[in-house]
Amino acid sequence: MSDERERGGEPATEIPTEIPTGQGKRLHPLTPWRRAWAPVAGLCAVALQNASEVRDQAQGDGLGWLLLGVAVLVLGATAYGYLSWRVTRYLVTDTELRIRTGLLFRRTAHLRLDRIQAIDISRPLLARAFGVAKLKMDVVGSGSADELAFLDDGEAADLRAELLARAAGIAPEAAPGAGEAPAHQLHQVDARMLGWSLALLGSGWGALLAAAVITPLIWLATSSVFPALAVLVPLLAAIWRGSLGAFLTQYGWTVSESPDGLRLDHGLLQRDHATVPPGRVQAVRIVEPLLWRPRGWLRVELDVAGEGNERGLLLPVATRATAIELLGRILPDVRLDETLAQVTTAPRRARWAVPVWRVGYGHGVTDAVFVARAGRLRRVHTLVPHAKVQSVRLTQGPWEQRLGLASIHVDQGANGTATARLQDAAYAADEVAAQADRSRLSRRTATPDRWLTPHPNH
Repeated sequence: MSDERERGGEPATEIPTEIPTGQGKRLHPLTPWRRAWAPVAGLCAVALQNASEVRDQAQGDGLGWLLLGVAVLVLGATAYGYLSWRVTRYLVTDTELRIRTGLLFRRTAHLRLDRIQAIDISRPLLARAFGVAKLKMDVVGSGSADELAFLDDGEAADLRAELLARAAGIAPEAAPGAGEAPAHQLHQVDARMLGWSLALLGSGWGALLAAAVITPLIWLATSSVFPALAVLVPLLAAIWRGSLGAFLTQYGWTVSESPDGLRLDHGLLQRDHATVPPGRVQAVRIVEPLLWRPRGWLRVELDVAGEGNERGLLLPVATRATAIELLGRILPDVRLDETLAQVTTAPRRARWAVPVWRVGYGHGVTDAVFVARAGRLRRVHTLVPHAKVQSVRLTQGPWEQRLGLASIHVDQGANGTATARLQDAAYAADEVAAQADRSRLSRRTATPDRWLTPHPNH
């Protein structure tokens, strides 16, 4: 037996207390069945791969032994799921959420409430039928998300509201009764617009074209179906992700505003519910694919320290006016058009380093954010608020040194980096020093992590 403990992604310097015996809550009673299906599915897969051997074994007296073996396996899997459910508990204290899991290898996660970045509720199709939901917590500094799967629908909503209230700084005795904060819908993505945007991205069509051309060629060249399948299967996955799968996931994308932050609801078969707390966005990316630009469409992505919602999406597609309005809720000091107008292209001599794509690189600074631009076909502007900058670096490769160029790297709190490539070397050196000063000064007036707690400087 091992006991692994974590504290919000930070190395534990003091071993915290386990969940005391008799305390904590269990998950929904349906959870053991979720954990028991894997061995049964594995047995079915083995049986399908060895269908002829299974058929031979099922002849005569072998059928009884075969059924007995299946029954033992199912009972064993069910017993393991039940015992695993019995030892899994969670407990909310004044400062952290503790989750104990593991039957043979025990794991106790200690998630500090003030470091929780987002709490998502996920309802897969089958879970919706049984009225249960999964609660997933993203914690700053943690590489993976901890989750409680599954809870009763109402219990998941209440627990999420309590954790968000505690994370916001509400007194511990008042947090359990805080309840779900009211939300006001700001925008819902139109299904037709979503479908057109995915079609214009071209990723699904590109993968389909590759599958139609490359797979037969490999089949003809090797005279074997296996190499062709090895190429076809990843391409089919890419086709799914870039077309119907993305549409089902992003269907009904709704952005609402509440005291907890911006709420994101989406999904046709599986409904997902995420909340982005205010003041915790580390960076914003404005993505403009080539075929979207004539229509004035763009995509808004967020870095919120942690995996978060659907790959950090705020808007899968939106008009420019809608994006500007919603971006103002997150970065109220940023005027998008004025900010992007500050971006200047890399110097002309950079064409010797990247002849075609040179104009795709740019850099700009406003009083509120550092901006880096990259890409020509898929143009991406990355905006990092000065208060969220963790470090600033300057790098020069051999070719950049010869051309008198350098790149500025700005690291932010979500383990991401905004890079302004191919800048004039002297300008880049001055900009690194200036950015360090901007970040230091901005942090003095930044919103506290617990946003309902008064700022010490106010």
